[in-house]
Amino acid sequence: MKVKSLNKSKSKNSDFTIKDEIFGIEPNKNVILRVVNWQLSKRQQGNHKVKSRSEVKSTTAKMYRQKGGGRARHGAASVVQFRGGGVVHGPLPRSHSHKLPKKIRLLGLKSALSQKAKNNNILIFNIEKISKKTSEIVKTFSQEGLKKVLLVFGKNDKQDDLSLAIRNIPLADAINQVGLNVYDVLKKDHILFTKEGLKELEDRLSKWLKIEINIMKLI
Repeated sequence: MKVKSLNKSKSKNSDFTIKDEIFGIEPNKNVILRVVNWQLSKRQQGNHKVKSRSEVKSTTAKMYRQKGGGRARHGAASVVQFRGGGVVHGPLPRSHSHKLPKKIRLLGLKSALSQKAKNNNILIFNIEKISKKTSEIVKTFSQEGLKKVLLVFGKNDKQDDLSLAIRNIPLADAINQVGLNVYDVLKKDHILFTKEGLKELEDRLSKWLKIEINIMKLI
């Protein structure tokens, strides 16, 4: 599969080839949903808390006499039946995260990237020297009609310079390929890869694909 290149030089071809086993599979919407739910569940703070009967501060004096009042027997104002009392079976601090197999997470990322590639929303940010000037990148984005953009760079790219140039552009983000995830891919309209970012991502995902194939052979 071939994708278009931005900031292309006249002496070089404007198209880049990307691996079909990563960017050319049939997107699985069910798996994408599962991965997104897994990501958002991990982000949830889970610090909700209510006071139980033992934690409510109230008088310990008996409210009224035991017999003769015609009402139910009570000895504390902190019980759940009264206004201002404790809450029974209320939410407590907990983690909302759950486990998801690595194969499912890998398939979700490949499905999200394949969906973007299918819609021609993956581009190569081909720049020989990354500039710190935000205006130059904004000019390039406006020429191509790009707004909601995620720029994926590699370990060997000038990460500090790239982050400085991108961070002041509205609706644009930059991320290392190691941190690329399904939720961030879906939030943006276009995904831009640097040459190094694309190469490192393909190498990393291809490595897991080979491990998966070897495991299946053993089974």
